[in-house]
Amino acid sequence: MLNVPSQAFPAPGSQQRAASGGRNKVPLKQGRSLMDWIRLTKSGKDLTGLKGRLIEVTEEELKKHNKKDDCWVCIRGLVYNVSPYMEYHPGGEDELMRAAGSDGTDLFDQVHRWVNYESMLKECLVGRMAVKPVVVAKGILFKSQVPDLPAKEISPSYDWFQTESLVTIVIYTKQKDMDSESVIVDYQDGCFRAEIVIKDYSYLLHTELSHEIQEDITVHVAEKTGKVEIVLKKKDNVSWKYLGHPLENHNSFTTHRETGLYYRKCQLISKVDVTHDTKLYCLMLPPGTHLQVPIGHHVYLKQTVTGTEIVKPYTPVLETLHSNLKESLHPNNKYIYIMIKIYHTGLFTPYFNCLQIGDCVSLSNPEGTFKKSQLQELEELFLVAAGTGFTPMIKILNYALTNITNLRKVKLMFFNKTEGDILWRNQLEQLADKERRFEVEFVLSEPTCEWTGKQGRISLPLLSEFVKRSLEDSRVLICICGPALFTEQGIRLLKDLNFSQEEVHGFTAY
Repeated sequence: MLNVPSQAFPAPGSQQRAASGGRNKVPLKQGRSLMDWIRLTKSGKDLTGLKGRLIEVTEEELKKHNKKDDCWVCIRGLVYNVSPYMEYHPGGEDELMRAAGSDGTDLFDQVHRWVNYESMLKECLVGRMAVKPVVVAKGILFKSQVPDLPAKEISPSYDWFQTESLVTIVIYTKQKDMDSESVIVDYQDGCFRAEIVIKDYSYLLHTELSHEIQEDITVHVAEKTGKVEIVLKKKDNVSWKYLGHPLENHNSFTTHRETGLYYRKCQLISKVDVTHDTKLYCLMLPPGTHLQVPIGHHVYLKQTVTGTEIVKPYTPVLETLHSNLKESLHPNNKYIYIMIKIYHTGLFTPYFNCLQIGDCVSLSNPEGTFKKSQLQELEELFLVAAGTGFTPMIKILNYALTNITNLRKVKLMFFNKTEGDILWRNQLEQLADKERRFEVEFVLSEPTCEWTGKQGRISLPLLSEFVKRSLEDSRVLICICGPALFTEQGIRLLKDLNFSQEEVHGFTAY
C-alpha cells in the first residue's frame, strides 16, 4: 500500500509482481516522484495537521478521518495522516483509501510488508493507537500484552547447558521435517538472535548474552524430532550463571508476519557482468550469522539513498549452473549471490551498482511461499521465465535435477527481448547438452534477422506446445516468473489449458 520505491510493488508492468488481480499503476503528475516526496518531508512543512503534536488515537477517532483530504491510516499500532501522500503514491489514491479511517496493516502486508514505512511516513505520524484494556480473572491486562498464539501450533521451548568451552542452546520445536534452512541465527555486539520458522509462525530467542562468544556458530537440526541445537564457543573458559538478559520479543511464538523483517550488514565480495545490463553480486554474511535461503524464496536488500531507506526484493541464485565445479570458492552457507539488472533511470539499482568491493548492504531474512514438497514425486517440471524472472528458476532447476528421482523431464522456456539479454545462455546450453532430462527454448520479442529460434511474446500457441504432458496422468508443476503482465497472462493461459491451481506456481519477487 504505502511505498518506498519509485514504482508500486507489486504494480502491473513492474519487474517484481505476480498475478494479484490486475491492478493498474497510476501515472503520477509532474513533480510527484519519490524524490519530490522526500524533498517535501524535509521541507519542515506540517504534514500531520497537528503542528508537531503526537496524540493517542482511539478507534472512534480513527474512523472519523476517512476522506481523501482527511485520511488517517493505522499500521501496526501507529497512525499516519496519508492525505499529503495521496498524489505521490504510484498505486493511486484508491489504494490508500481502501484503508482510510481503519487499521490497514493486513492490506499493507499483502502488498509490501517489507517497506520501511516508519522512515517514509515519519513526518506524517499522528500518534499511537490507544491501548484497550482487557478484563481478566485477576485484574486487567492491556491488549498489546495479550499474546497472539497460534491455535493449531504447539509453542516451542528452549533450554541451555554448558561445558568448559561451549554453550549449547537447545530448542524443542516438536515439529517433524525441520531442516537448517528453518533456522536463522545472528550474533553481533553481544546480542544473540535465533529465529525458527515453523510453517507460518516464528519462534524467537533474543538475548544479550552474559559473556562473549566466538563468532563461528554451529547449528544442528534433528529432522525427525525437530530438535535444534545451536552451539556457541566461549571466548573465555568461565562458568556462565545465566544465558543472558532477555531482549525484545525473547521467547515469543507468533505468526511469521508479525515477527517483522530482520536485517544484517553483508559485505560485497565481487560483482561480475552477466549481460550488458545485468550483474552477479556476491555478498558475504557476517561471521556470526547462520542463514540459508530456501529454494524459491527471496530476500530484501536495503540501502539509504538521499536520506531515505530504499528496499528491493531479489531471489538469491547459485554461483553457477555448472555442477562439475565440486569446490566453490564461496561456500553457500556464508555467501549469497544476487543477479541484478541495472535500470539506469531507477533509484535503487544505479546506486547499488556504484558500491565498491568491501562496501556493505543490508540483507533481510528470507521470505516466500514456495516449498520443496511441491517438487517431491514430480515427474515433469516446466519453467516459464522472462528476463530476470529466470532467477527463481535457477535453484529449482538445480535441486530438481539433483534430488527428484522420479523426474523424467525439465523444460525451460525463456523469454527475452534480444539475444544479448539472455542470462547464462552458455551455461543453459551446456546443461542441456550434458543432462538428457533438461531442455531449454529461447523466445525473443525483438530478434535480429539472423535469429532462427522462436520469437514473439507469451501466448496460448507457445504455451500449449511447451507444456504438453508426456503421459495423461503425469504429475507436473509449472513455475512462472517475469514482469507482472507476463506472469498474469501466463497464469490465465495455463488455466485455459486446464492446469489446476496446485500445478502452477507464480513468483512475486526476483
